[in-house]
Amino acid sequence: MGDFVTPRGFGGGRSHAGKRLPSIAALCLALPVASTTRETTREAAERSVTIHDVAARAGVAASTVSRALNNPGRVNAATRERVQRIAAELNYVPSSQARALSSGRTRTVALLVPDITNPFYFDLIRGTQHQLKAAGYSQVLLDTEESANQESESLERLRKTCDGVILTASRLSDEQIVAASRVHPLVTVNRNVHGVPSVLLDVPSAINQAIDHLLSLGHRRICYVSGPPNSFSNRWRWRAINEAIRSRRRPGGMEVEAVRIGPFAPQTTSGAGAADAMINTGATAAIAYNDLLAIGMLHRFAARGLSVPDDVSIVGCDDIFGADFCNPPLTTMTAPIEQAGRAATTMLLGLLNPLTPGQVSPRGGERRVLLPTHLTIRASTGPVSPTQAHPAGTAHPDRPRKDTDDHHHRPPPDRHRPAARPPSGPAAAGRSRGT
Repeated sequence: MGDFVTPRGFGGGRSHAGKRLPSIAALCLALPVASTTRETTREAAERSVTIHDVAARAGVAASTVSRALNNPGRVNAATRERVQRIAAELNYVPSSQARALSSGRTRTVALLVPDITNPFYFDLIRGTQHQLKAAGYSQVLLDTEESANQESESLERLRKTCDGVILTASRLSDEQIVAASRVHPLVTVNRNVHGVPSVLLDVPSAINQAIDHLLSLGHRRICYVSGPPNSFSNRWRWRAINEAIRSRRRPGGMEVEAVRIGPFAPQTTSGAGAADAMINTGATAAIAYNDLLAIGMLHRFAARGLSVPDDVSIVGCDDIFGADFCNPPLTTMTAPIEQAGRAATTMLLGLLNPLTPGQVSPRGGERRVLLPTHLTIRASTGPVSPTQAHPAGTAHPDRPRKDTDDHHHRPPPDRHRPAARPPSGPAAAGRSRGT
């Protein structure tokens, strides 16, 4: 074997042959010196490359680098190509903060939802994110927890961090939304505010189908299980139910009645209270504000020994993930939720980039998109049974009777037979005959 050296610090050592070898320091000094360019590249690789590194290599000012990368049309072709080539060699990635300072844009859009745990928003989030990603934007997701105050505070914090906002099912007042739209480019989903671009789901169309479906099964007393009182969708759905019933009433024909209970939080945990309140109305069918409420009601009816749809029929709204494999599968109103997210994003990008080819700006075109919905019939709705036809404490469904107030009144007993004992518990709130 050849001789080997045992180093002693940085000094020289002796081989087994007794010959003194050069020190490590001397060997290092004898190594070839790297070029300045290679040293600069290695140093840049060891830390985060800045715009000044690119400028130094290219022999231009940092402002020229910024223009060459962000506004290439403002720099001559030779300089632009040199800057872009050097930036690629150094793996330079412009910081979002610096880009925002130079361009006034963060290429970030905020999506505000009232309840991130609600499966309704899963497809909407996916739709907005896919559309934003294709356009080179990032998405920030905020849960406003069904709170108008939380929503307002979030919008205030987003003033300088996002280019635009998509508000879904906003709990703010119309005036607050208009004010926010003057600060941010803004599009709403499931909220119609004059002067603000919006995407709406045509739920009234599906409600008309649901009313026809329930009437065809013999239901004459229908209960609306209402959601948050400050929800635009909640008010819109109750109004659509009344209009659908009023349009189907004929002189001397069947008498159809809608009653309203609630409000209830749009969660499965609210379904038990909603189910109990519905039983007290004497209604044979219910239309719930959303699927989560409807599913919670199914659980409560099962716990009380009531069969759906033999004893009561339930219709949900939204057709969320899981609506088709609950027990029984839920009849519900289906909407193109992911498409709504994509449409809202397209409208917002039109506001942000009005001159971009292919983008439609709401400023000069359509400010509202209405997407179609339909009723999906499953096993939670069925014909009225003989025991349902004359529930205790209610008039015969085909016999006209005097209108009552919208809250807290029970129907009068039939004068041609002994008064039936009214149901126990609180009376149904919100009775209407389609007015």
